[in-house]
Amino acid sequence: MYETVLSPRVSETDGVGHINNTTLPVWFEAARNPLFALFTPDHDFAKWKMVIVKTTLEFISQIYFGQDVEIKVWIKKIGNSSLELYEELHQNGNLCARNIAVYVNYDLQAQKSEKIPEEIRDELKKHLYSADEGTT
Repeated sequence: MYETVLSPRVSETDGVGHINNTTLPVWFEAARNPLFALFTPDHDFAKWKMVIVKTTLEFISQIYFGQDVEIKVWIKKIGNSSLELYEELHQNGNLCARNIAVYVNYDLQAQKSEKIPEEIRDELKKHLYSADEGTT
């Protein structure tokens, strides 16, 4: 599992006093930086590999400014050219949101998916989701 701690900003707080729902997709994406580095180590967008094709976000509890959030990212499934992530967002030890994201290893110049290399696949396997780790 990959873990990232973020501090909510005032600008992410909405008029009813909690973190706005539009913020969470950005936070989940920020927690994926270690995965992006596996596929494009130099972060060169001309060689970018990971393209998101689906995301399903479930809001469970409100999130507030002034208290850090912890985002956990697991690999739920590894396909030939795609991978499915299972992600959780916690604040004060409480599960506040969960997300499923599907990415494809994609060659932007050829405009087609490509097989996930074995060395990346081996690293991804180290972060496979286990039911005893996550909340789901």
